Amino acid sequence: MKRIKLDGKKMTSRTQAHEYIAKKLKFPDYYGKNLDALADCLSEIGTQTQIKLINTPDFIENLGNQYKGFIRVFTDVSENNEYLNFETDTEIEE
Repeated sequence: MKRIKLDGKKMTSRTQAHEYIAKKLKFPDYYGKNLDALADCLSEIGTQTQIKLINTPDFIENLGNQYKGFIRVFTDVSENNEYLNFETDTEIEE
């Protein structure tokens, strides 16, 4: 199983978050750096992969309300892709 940690401290803006995620998950060069493209690329994961967001409070602070879209995409895709498991190091209240 692949284990990937995404560090919330390193995602300081929406743009930086997309660039960081794309690099960590080795997305193709044509990755569109938006939430729809994120969902598409996560949906294509075909090997057992665990993604854990660490420093979640920093991620939330850095992205403001935009963090919700990222979390929703990771959560929704992990519920529909049997190969993807997503978790955070802190419980997130909506």
